Amino acid sequence: MTGAVAVPAGRRRPPADRFDRRLLPSMMLGAILNPINSSIIAVALVPIALAFGAPAAQTAWLVSALYVATAIGQPVVGRLVDRFGPRPVYLVGVSLTGIAGIIGMLAPALWVLVVARVILGFGTCAGYPSAMSLIRRESDRAGIASPAGVLTVLSVSTQTVAVIGPTLGGLLIGLGGWRATFAVNIPLSLACLVLGAVTLPREPRRADAASQRRPFDLLGIALFTATLVTLLFFLMAPAVSTLWLLGVAVAAACLFAWRELRAHEPFIDVRVFAGNVPLIVTFGRAVLAAVVSYAFLYGYTQWLEDDRGLDPTATGLLLLPTFVVGIAVASLTGRRAEVRAKLIVGAAAQLVACGMLLFATSASPLWYLAAIGVIIGIPQGLVNLAVQNALFHQADPVRIGASSGLLRTFMYLGAILAAAASGLFFPVRADDAGLRGLATVMVVAALVLLASAVADRSLGSVDRLARGAA
Repeated sequence: MTGAVAVPAGRRRPPADRFDRRLLPSMMLGAILNPINSSIIAVALVPIALAFGAPAAQTAWLVSALYVATAIGQPVVGRLVDRFGPRPVYLVGVSLTGIAGIIGMLAPALWVLVVARVILGFGTCAGYPSAMSLIRRESDRAGIASPAGVLTVLSVSTQTVAVIGPTLGGLLIGLGGWRATFAVNIPLSLACLVLGAVTLPREPRRADAASQRRPFDLLGIALFTATLVTLLFFLMAPAVSTLWLLGVAVAAACLFAWRELRAHEPFIDVRVFAGNVPLIVTFGRAVLAAVVSYAFLYGYTQWLEDDRGLDPTATGLLLLPTFVVGIAVASLTGRRAEVRAKLIVGAAAQLVACGMLLFATSASPLWYLAAIGVIIGIPQGLVNLAVQNALFHQADPVRIGASSGLLRTFMYLGAILAAAASGLFFPVRADDAGLRGLATVMVVAALVLLASAVADRSLGSVDRLARGAA
């Protein structure tokens, strides 16, 4: 798409041959809302449980509620971005985020907090697909085939920044209690609203405006939702007695594929993805990377508090090196075109860190635990950047919003699997034996990710395309 976009009043026309960097603040701030909220809760679960006298099985829904809302909402919001443009979707999304922050800050009961997390999940869905859509449009306008620097900024603003969630949460709890982890969304959403209103371009009136008035594929969305929700319920409590939930999930998935193949304007065009095997593989890598990343963020964090005996502030500070290393690695390597090399090195680093977790105990010295955090920061900076860059080159440009939303859906599927593994190995509390079981799952995921990167020769074409564009 190379057509002009309307410029908000008071905003100068962007340079003709360069990416309009005035978009970056709103893009970055909107993109961090989801990863920050997905990880900040890690250190707040124990204080919330104490405040409401709730068992761990109930507070776990504070994590799962956001996972489900995000997994469902990302592709829905991505389709809205493709149809109506990023600006209106972005502004509505950040408004919902602020409302959820108010509800969570004032919540009188645990179920109200769960509702707030659901609203957060849907509200924070807008940031990433809106940013990817803006990057694609700006790149096409300026004639930039591979905006590596901007993609690096977005990677740092999403998955790398997610690691600072526990650190930020620990500091906020120390200053204002667990309610501060919800209240922080109020100033963040206000800042997004101001920046978005001032900097984001308005959509021109389109010739195919009639397509914008066509109803959404509500049946497709309902079947997609049924698939994810029943799969989540099964994964959160896998047992022979709940196998029927897995059967329902499979049946709903089959009906969803059948429906989308016949819909005039499908919610997710499965034909496009069925004919794009490299993109499907990229989605699979997103699942594997997220299993390791979120098992570390939630399972390891819970173990540090339960078995190692650290308070939330100390736990957050111990995870700070992961954030610092992830930022540094992404910044240093972001302009390099090699996707395959990033995946191989990142997966190898995951394997080393997960192997070290196998030998961690409650008696392990702090330097050993900090070293694990340093090493896990390497793939946090490399793998997420590689997956995002691969998507940028593999996805259909006119469906970049939906494809970006689906990428986040698959990442949250990995997060759901990580949460299920944590629940399986930490049935009562996070102890050393449970940590070894969780680390074993992480090792397997890292091994599969490494093998997929080594064996996938199609990544060479992505590397050549990126290098040629650079």
